[in-house]
Amino acid sequence: MINYEQLMQVRSAPRAFSWTERDVMLYALGVGLGGDPLNLRELPFVYEKNLRVVPSFATVAAWGANPPADEMGINYVKVVQSSQEIVLHRPLPPAASVMASGRVSGVVDKGPKGAIIFREVVLTDAADGAPIATLTSSIFARDDGGFGGPAEGGNAPHLVPARAPDHRIKIATRPDQALLYRLSGDRNKLHADPETAAKAGFPRPILHGLCNFGITCQAVLDVCAQFDPARMVSHEVRFSGPFFPGETLVIDIWQDGEVISFEANCLERGTPVIKNGKSVLRQAAAKGEIS
Repeated sequence: MINYEQLMQVRSAPRAFSWTERDVMLYALGVGLGGDPLNLRELPFVYEKNLRVVPSFATVAAWGANPPADEMGINYVKVVQSSQEIVLHRPLPPAASVMASGRVSGVVDKGPKGAIIFREVVLTDAADGAPIATLTSSIFARDDGGFGGPAEGGNAPHLVPARAPDHRIKIATRPDQALLYRLSGDRNKLHADPETAAKAGFPRPILHGLCNFGITCQAVLDVCAQFDPARMVSHEVRFSGPFFPGETLVIDIWQDGEVISFEANCLERGTPVIKNGKSVLRQAAAKGEIS
């Protein structure tokens, strides 16, 4: 059972991480870019010539920097991720060395429904100590509520506009997408092993929530930012339902200046996958300027 006082002291000590061009290209393939090798808008993310980095790569750039789950007192088999946000202090380079540290930043006790645990990881440049990205996330521990912790906490969800979406796009995933995506760091058996998925209550392995996070990130870049990753300031979602490899993600997008709202549903089952999505973009550079 969760011990509230001990949980709030869980930290991950500062650690060194690095990534290479190979890592960022593998990640881009894992979130579905490069399916058409002749698509010149996507090619810069999967080919080392003038290589660009998908902003959501920040979620795997320092995989393992999150506060250690084995110190939280939770049943990790029954854990799913409930939210993710990245704030980019500078565009991610194709290769880098960073320092990363993490902490538990809050928890909400939902009683018999479970517990929501909030985490924060900060990435800084190993050379000059300048911040590169801040990652905040929450996990839903379905088996671990009722420990006497606070019943409220966390930020209010972003509300998408009431009007019809400005854009609707469909992105098909591959049956093997979870197996490819997991090579970027998340080796949770839930996404590969049928027996583990069954124990967690799913009919088959599910696609990583963070893979869907990356798919929505590339969708926003494509529709609203001309695939320019330097324009993305932040990207956040709340995960609302399981999604299986091979299904089709339908993404509704609302654009209000530099604030982008979005939600995503499973086409085949008509079920929600991502709610309350929000991206913030930098203004596009004026013609002749460097962004």
